[in-house]
Amino acid sequence: MGYVSAPMAPPLLHLRDIRLSFGGNPLLEGAELTLAPRERLSLVGRNGTGKSTLLKVAAGLQTADDGERFLQPGTSARYLPQEPDLTGYETVLDYAADGAPAHKAERLLFDLGLTGSENPASLSGGEARRAALARVLAAEPDILLLDEPTNHLDLPAIEWLEKTLLSLRSALILISHDRRFLQNLSTATLWLSNGQTRRMDQGFAAFEAWRDTILEQEELERHKLDRKIVREEDWLRYGVTARRKRNQKRLGDLNQLRQDRRDQRRGIGTAVLRQSEADASGKLVAEFIDVSKSYGDRPIVRDLSLRLMRGDRLALIGPNGSGKTTLLRLLTGELAADSGTVRIGASLARVVLDQRRDSLDARKTLQETLTGGSGDKVTVNGATRHVASYMKDFLFQPEQARTPVERLSGGERARLLLAVALLQPSNLLVLDEPTNDLDMETLDLLQDLIGDYQGTVLLVSHDRDFLDRVATSVVASEGDGNWLEYAGGYSDMVAQRGVGVEARAVASKSKPARSPDVPAVKTDAKPSRMTFKDKHLLETLPATMERLQAAIARAQKDMADPNLFARDRTAFDKASAALDQAARELAAAEEQWLDLEMRREEIEG
Repeated sequence: MGYVSAPMAPPLLHLRDIRLSFGGNPLLEGAELTLAPRERLSLVGRNGTGKSTLLKVAAGLQTADDGERFLQPGTSARYLPQEPDLTGYETVLDYAADGAPAHKAERLLFDLGLTGSENPASLSGGEARRAALARVLAAEPDILLLDEPTNHLDLPAIEWLEKTLLSLRSALILISHDRRFLQNLSTATLWLSNGQTRRMDQGFAAFEAWRDTILEQEELERHKLDRKIVREEDWLRYGVTARRKRNQKRLGDLNQLRQDRRDQRRGIGTAVLRQSEADASGKLVAEFIDVSKSYGDRPIVRDLSLRLMRGDRLALIGPNGSGKTTLLRLLTGELAADSGTVRIGASLARVVLDQRRDSLDARKTLQETLTGGSGDKVTVNGATRHVASYMKDFLFQPEQARTPVERLSGGERARLLLAVALLQPSNLLVLDEPTNDLDMETLDLLQDLIGDYQGTVLLVSHDRDFLDRVATSVVASEGDGNWLEYAGGYSDMVAQRGVGVEARAVASKSKPARSPDVPAVKTDAKPSRMTFKDKHLLETLPATMERLQAAIARAQKDMADPNLFARDRTAFDKASAALDQAARELAAAEEQWLDLEMRREEIEG
């Protein structure tokens, strides 16, 4: 009697031959997707290839121009967008419990550091993402469709989310630039490229080698086709008798070959990142001896001794609100310590790349942003280049030179910030969450840049794979202002420490019931929003500090006159009083701005 295998379960979701164009430009050209029960599928591809659009088609939120979508009857699905919309809800709990049991939503909100009583209109980007995660998880659907679920999450929340998703029975489709997240979760991979999909029945860990093999084969086929075209063009020039029928056919075949070559759409391309380097700094970049810094009664850095040398790649890691940005400013000399000894090295030329894209002027074009509004040339390492050529290094097309910044996608703005930062000569590169919205290929090139960089790198990131690839050591928050340095990357720290980055305990009077099998992410109790007055001060204090610095400079210039005291005692006393007053006001303004910035960092995550 022969063995009869059990029939395979029908797919929960199937997309077949999906085609979709925007403005006449094809985005999806026959894309396919199949999701089986409890399967965890990573959907990968370059920025702009249509991953989010395909996920919306899968969710039933986007209608394709052609193709079929099949969702097994009775199957429930929940979709997590990149930018959740909480309008129309009075509280965060109302939003999270919409279509799900309230007690589950409340428990998940608590695990994610929210109470549920917050006003949705007051949430930061990170808090809105946490609320949206609680909403989709509380429903316990058959299918979860998650678009960049780790954006705005700190390391404890990311690791909590991994464990939670692994414990669910739901099938998953994941879009993420976080390699480690995909490696730990996915059981199959779908690659979207040139409007079409290729499937690999293995997790993301095997994807890049598989993709590179395919790309090498395609390049070989292109090379063969190019050689055949050259041979045919040679025949056309020297051997054709165009009136003979057989030659007419051969001429037609050559035209078809050329058309085939045009139809072989190459990928978007590869970014080329080159850093303009300043002269070498001194061997010592920064040294701390028993350095401490507090805000009121709250210690941020406590008795830290640390030495940063030229060529080091030092990563600062910890949960949101642990003080990473404060420590970064102490290391670069922007912020004075309360106690201890700080030595900052000589000849430092610093370039800072952070995640705040509002530093870009939305009204300016790409060309104006890169050139400073003058001409069409940029200078990289002393060499002059046309701005269109430099733009291509960052995957921008020449026709985008006059595109306003406000029309760029999040990923394009991230690449533009990179392009602007790397034009500046430096020997100290400060990267504050540089990986947000960068696709994996551009991340690879940023890693290569850091590897080749002759200066020193200070890095803040929640991307574990990125930390493992670039950091020579990490300084991790141990809580209560204590920081410890570990040799190597994030995985090396975990091996030495025994655990990853842990969230700090939350002080809460009313703790909702929590299932023992779901680990909790706990954060410090903190205000859920900044007042209008606080926001206004945070925006206007930098201008106030600049005005006070200018007043100090004027008073110092007046007092630099060695004859002023003897010539005009009243003017000398007036300049001295102005200098003292401006210095005291500047110190107070700086402290106020730093306190507000710390609060903003904690709230926005």
